[in-house]
Amino acid sequence: MSSTAANDTASAKKGPIMFIMILGAFLATLNQTVMSVATPELMKDFDITAATAQWLTTGYLLVNGVLIPITAYLMQKFSTRQLFQASMIIFLAGTIVAAMANGFPVLLTGRLIQAAGAGIIMPLLMNVILALFPPEKRGSAMGLVGLAIIVAPAIGPTLAGYVLENYSWETMFYGMIPLAVIVIALGFIYLRNVGQRMNVKFDAVSVILSTIGFGALLYGFSRAGSLGWSSSEVLSMIAIGLIGLIVFSWRQLKMQAPLLDLRAFKFSMFSLTTVISIAVTMIMYADMMLLPLYLQNARGYTAIESGLLLLPGALIMGLLMPVTGRLFDKFGAKWLTVFGMAIVIGTTLGFINLSDTTSYTYLVLMSTARRIGMAFMMMPLQTAGLNQLPPRLNAHGTAISNTTRQVAGAIGTSLLVTVMSDRAKSHAADMMASGADPSTLATQAQIAGINDAYVVIVGIGAVGLLLSFFIRKVKRGTDEPVHVNVEAGKPVQAR
Repeated sequence: MSSTAANDTASAKKGPIMFIMILGAFLATLNQTVMSVATPELMKDFDITAATAQWLTTGYLLVNGVLIPITAYLMQKFSTRQLFQASMIIFLAGTIVAAMANGFPVLLTGRLIQAAGAGIIMPLLMNVILALFPPEKRGSAMGLVGLAIIVAPAIGPTLAGYVLENYSWETMFYGMIPLAVIVIALGFIYLRNVGQRMNVKFDAVSVILSTIGFGALLYGFSRAGSLGWSSSEVLSMIAIGLIGLIVFSWRQLKMQAPLLDLRAFKFSMFSLTTVISIAVTMIMYADMMLLPLYLQNARGYTAIESGLLLLPGALIMGLLMPVTGRLFDKFGAKWLTVFGMAIVIGTTLGFINLSDTTSYTYLVLMSTARRIGMAFMMMPLQTAGLNQLPPRLNAHGTAISNTTRQVAGAIGTSLLVTVMSDRAKSHAADMMASGADPSTLATQAQIAGINDAYVVIVGIGAVGLLLSFFIRKVKRGTDEPVHVNVEAGKPVQAR
């Protein structure tokens, strides 16, 4: 970093910058989760099937997954203010379109526009933290980020359930409009540029390969949950995605100034924590997907009751995030991750024997305990990996980290749905052969399938726990001297 950029970054007021960006990330994350509860009402209002309505979530995920790898380029090319304000304005535009939608195509268009803005915010926030805070203080800062990415997904379904019981679905979007306007206004007043811009060359071929690779892969995995792994559509899209990613990766490793610098994986702790984070993300989807299915489909609870069950754990997890961040700054990530993973595995074992009489209180306590374990792992893991990277790889590291989370989420969802569905069919056949009561057979088979999915989660957690013992403190990487040219990137002004 040039001395001018370093001085500007050092003199920046961290509090207002962090507050504004975390608020923007909170809105973006909240918006990502509210639609799941609204699906039944939207199917009725627009007279569409569940598969069509699912595109409101699948399409959002696809746009995010395609856009995030490009954020490394955007964060080097544009200033903090330019990128954050542009992302929030795009998000606001999508929210207005969705709120005024008089048909499903317009609503879907609004959601896709929202996703284009939201996909930039989280990688940008993480990159700003890396620029503002030294490695020994990043844990606390990253802990605050947990308030946005953990509390928002828990509040989303509960808030959406309340709105849908008392108002029309459009109210969810109208309510976000003034909040987005406030964030944009605060950004114009208080947000300052952080870090350094670079004159990097735009590589259209890499963008196309990235779009094909990540887009096809995410689409394939997201459809596997409903179509099954034997579907020709699923297999062909996953194959296209893998081929696209292989060619994309080869091109990035050959380029002097790649769109997404995969050389970050040369740093051992970044690679290790990325793999463990994939396991953690897949584990997190157990609560976000399996429990609502169990509560609403098998037990007959309402959407609000389902959302409220997850709320205590999410709130406690959000409160613990800053605490675990400070613990990371003091002790490092290894034993925090081991401790957290042990709690998650232990509490997940409490979900492998669910029945049609399992008490609501028991589910609340076990789910809350799982979230406490997650709080000890998520931000410390991510911070430990990013801390090892040299400054020139900060933007690329945050983009890689967020991209892998998106892919892990898609894989985790499809894997759990597949296990649950396949095992439910198997259990139904066994129960039918043994003369089970036909009136309760479908419910009992689904519960048994959900139990088996939790067994898979325990296995994933065991792998993550084993890998956690290899985490260690490492020194931050240093920037190697490079020959600066137009393609490699020439420093410009402070951002």
